[in-house]
Amino acid sequence: MSYGFMNIASTPSVRTAQAAMGADHLWEDFRGHRDFDRFTENEAAFIAERDSFYMATVSETGWPYVQHRGGPRGFLKLVDERTLAFADYRGNRQYISTGNLTADGRACLFLMDYARRARLKIYARVEQVALDADPALTELVTVPDYKAKLERIFRVRLEAFDWNCPQHITPRFTEEEVTEAVRPLRDRVVSLEAEVAGLRARLAATAGGART
Repeated sequence: MSYGFMNIASTPSVRTAQAAMGADHLWEDFRGHRDFDRFTENEAAFIAERDSFYMATVSETGWPYVQHRGGPRGFLKLVDERTLAFADYRGNRQYISTGNLTADGRACLFLMDYARRARLKIYARVEQVALDADPALTELVTVPDYKAKLERIFRVRLEAFDWNCPQHITPRFTEEEVTEAVRPLRDRVVSLEAEVAGLRARLAATAGGART
């Protein structure tokens, strides 16, 4: 039986922790196949809606580093069923993730949908690609009118992914989501204000006619 993500995650120390907490049987007795080594239409749609994600890397000294990556919605591109890519824009110029990935190309990505309390976690190997090395890939990840300096491309080769349960995810909403959610209320307020203004105008006209 296979559980692709946990096959990678379950190191000896992890299995020891599971045994100590009485959870080892959940994975030892797992029945089924959860290879999840290819993105389906479900993952493709989820990825296309993201405007940010978190990426964890590890340095040569063993220290982990988690970086928030953000951009326009859909900036993380699906290249094929086992490959993602995204533009690396200039930031604070610390280049910690860039350096870590030069030493060890393994990474873990967390993609969050707080509004729907969903999260997709991805084990991958990340390759740095120069802008002039693959013109087609550069064109794919370039977002028109996004005013940020593109320095390189990260190509993400999938090893395994899995979905987490929604437990303990606090719903949060983007400005765009809030704007869309309250649009019907704003439209109704505008309609009611117009209706009130009309009633006041008619009332004023009636009162004026009565005085004459």
